[in-house]
Amino acid sequence: MLILTEQMMREIIVDHYTYPRNKRNPDSDKYEKIHMHSENCIDDLDIYVLKENGMIKDACFNGVGCAISTASTDILCDLVKNQNIATAMSILKNYEAMIHAKPYDKEILDEAIVFMNTSKQAARIRCAMIGCTAIEELIKK
Repeated sequence: MLILTEQMMREIIVDHYTYPRNKRNPDSDKYEKIHMHSENCIDDLDIYVLKENGMIKDACFNGVGCAISTASTDILCDLVKNQNIATAMSILKNYEAMIHAKPYDKEILDEAIVFMNTSKQAARIRCAMIGCTAIEELIKK
């Protein structure tokens, strides 16, 4: 099992902030959309989810966000893509538990584990949760 150092976690966050894989407008009108913003940060994002036959076929976002919101939303989009609704919700619930320093299954969080110390920085919790909250709301629609 790989042990992540603080430096490695920072590098993953910076990579997803600088080169987000899922930052784009969707290419179809079949996507469901939600707008999210933060009163405490620059975060102003549109999050999109494409659901088909009980699966999350795609997830993406666009807008302006800080490093934490951009990187966490990008990683969560990766994690829920091509998952059935139940698995995607499980990933999001475990991520939310981790952010709030509650018990969680780290095995299913993959790169999202880099936000494990966010609960120690109260001002960053909203940033780390903005994509999670949005994707969860879109899945529940």
